Amino acid sequence: MVALRPVSPDDAAALADILADPTVAPWWGSFDAEKLRRDVIEPPPEIASFVIEVEGSVAGFIQYSEENEPDYRHAGIDIALGSPWQGRGIGPDAIRALARHLFEERGHHRLTIDPATANERAIRAYERVGFHRVGVMRAYERGPDGVWHDGLLMDLLRGELRS
Repeated sequence: MVALRPVSPDDAAALADILADPTVAPWWGSFDAEKLRRDVIEPPPEIASFVIEVEGSVAGFIQYSEENEPDYRHAGIDIALGSPWQGRGIGPDAIRALARHLFEERGHHRLTIDPATANERAIRAYERVGFHRVGVMRAYERGPDGVWHDGLLMDLLRGELRS
C-alpha cells in the first residue's frame, strides 16, 4: 500500500502541511521552517527520516533512531500521517515496512514506540502491527500546551510483527 523513500528538501511544504494538520499537531507540536529542516528534512545522523507515499502523494513521514550500544541495541520509531490518510491502514503498513527493514536489514531484535497515552488512535494502530504495552511513562513529554503528558512505552520483538 505504501512506499517509503528518504525525505528530501522538496518535501518540506507537504510535510509542513501534515505537521500543521489539526489531527497531527497536538501530538507533534508546532514546526517552523528551521525545526522542520533540523528534525525531519535533515535530521541528526542517528535519525533516519522517510516520506510515506501513497499513490504518488506524500501521506506522512516515519523516522527511526538507533541505540547501537551492543547490550541495549534497539530502534525507536516515530510516525506522522495526514488526516486524509488516517483510518485506512496506511500507518500500520508503513510501520510494518520500516519494522521489516529494521529487523532484517539493520539486525534489530526489538523496536519501541512511545505515543502519548491520550493518542488512542495511534495506540490501536501500533497494537494491530504487534506492539505491546510496556508501561506508562509519567509526565514524559511537554505538549504543545506547555503541560507535561504521560507517554505509553510500547515494544515489538522480532517474530511478533503481524502482517
